[in-house]
Amino acid sequence: MQTSQPQPNSTEENEITLGVGMGPLKFGTSQDEVRVLMGEPEEIEESEDDDEFEHQAWNYLEEGYSLYFDREDDYRLSCIETDHPGLRIFGEPIHGKSVQEIQDLMSRHGLQSSEMEKMEEGAVRLSYEKEMIDLYFDEDQLQFVNFGVFINDELEVQWPA
Repeated sequence: MQTSQPQPNSTEENEITLGVGMGPLKFGTSQDEVRVLMGEPEEIEESEDDDEFEHQAWNYLEEGYSLYFDREDDYRLSCIETDHPGLRIFGEPIHGKSVQEIQDLMSRHGLQSSEMEKMEEGAVRLSYEKEMIDLYFDEDQLQFVNFGVFINDELEVQWPA
């Protein structure tokens, strides 16, 4: 009996689980395991020499994902950036939502301490530092999200079990 693979546009595929990952992509996954799940990236970017952390970014441009692997974490998946229109968090679609709608959603799930920063050309970044998620808005509509593995107060990475 064959088991069917979830389609890329399925709900679970684009569900963000804070500190854990997105859909089948779990933080801590090796590059080989990511390759099995996602296939070859369209491009691989190496960090600049002056970057604080040496890393690789694997870009899946068609799907709208960039996956980050830090050298000091043995190149395990530690961060995901995505502008996928099917993005969900806490089971709710979030792409295109306003800053207020996202703050309301987060607060319904017990996340209060956000920090807002106006960026150039009117863009806004809403950050939940403890939850390791940054949400980026343009003209008060969520455009993309960058989120990563949790780090404790001693700056130790908290890989999901």
